[in-house]
Amino acid sequence: MIKGHGDDAYQYNCPAAVNFSSNVYHNMDLCGLKQHLAQCLGLIGSYPEPEPYNLEARLAGQHRLLPAEVCVTNGATEAIYLIAQTFRESLSAILQPTFSEYADACRIHGHRIRLLYQLPDERAGYRLPEEVQLLWLCNPNNPTGQVVEKKHICRLLEQNPKVLFVIDQSYEYFTLRPLFSAEEALEYPHLLLLHSMTKRYAIPGLRLGYVTGNARMLDRLRSQRMPWSVNRLAIEAGYYLLEHEAEMEMDLVSYLREAQRLRTLLMQTGVAEVWDTKTHFMLARLRLGRASALKEYLLKEHGMLIRDASNFSGLDERYFRIAAQGPEDNDRLAAAIAQWAEET
Repeated sequence: MIKGHGDDAYQYNCPAAVNFSSNVYHNMDLCGLKQHLAQCLGLIGSYPEPEPYNLEARLAGQHRLLPAEVCVTNGATEAIYLIAQTFRESLSAILQPTFSEYADACRIHGHRIRLLYQLPDERAGYRLPEEVQLLWLCNPNNPTGQVVEKKHICRLLEQNPKVLFVIDQSYEYFTLRPLFSAEEALEYPHLLLLHSMTKRYAIPGLRLGYVTGNARMLDRLRSQRMPWSVNRLAIEAGYYLLEHEAEMEMDLVSYLREAQRLRTLLMQTGVAEVWDTKTHFMLARLRLGRASALKEYLLKEHGMLIRDASNFSGLDERYFRIAAQGPEDNDRLAAAIAQWAEET
């Protein structure tokens, strides 16, 4: 695992007042969840289920699936490593630039890795290279914020029936672009979807995710899963969040509109080029200077933390990623970046 995933605020003595580095939505009201977990503290004196059967059943009901078609994991990251372990020594293709854990998990489990910088389209008959056995795709993609069209993925699935598609939809609740529902994905026995309650409900410290897909495929994952990998409080949090989901809704349209406004502000500074994004975070490239220097300046002088994206495969020292916050903080960030450029 490379440093900087999630956020690396723990490395600094001066705490960040505003965290643009993490893609977790920071405006979620978790007061009810915290009160519930406080009442559940006595449960830590006993073991959780060896496998989170009951939470899987509740998620299955929400998605109109069978419990066997849901596998709950210790965050989506455990799911990534389970899949790499289950299909060890395969040839995995990974669309770049993206979350490095796909490649890291594959290397640990002896995969040969093929890096792709575009997906085959109609001109290529939507056919992946013949030797590819797994395709890893983050959609919406971290760090670019781009979304591969659902129709395009359907064509790829149809033309590559022997390839296992692993689509990480951790940010599925942060885009208006059409994506696969868990129920729709069952039409393809060679498709696994990764979901993140961590991202959906802004609970990165609890680590809670799940995989949906063909029951036979998930049985293979479960055979590799470590007992008690999901702790008792995380399971209780899952129960609570599913029961109170209506209370945890966000105004996505307004949030994405604010993200686009932030993108415009950054481009107006002239300091950086900013990728188009279909979600709440965005990738930017400085015209001059290093992202690490900008990051240090923003934290020390303004109490703001951004993500130095230079350690993503294919990106260099000029790249950084930010997730939109509230209007006032976004205005302050754009002004601070413009000030940094004037002073350097």
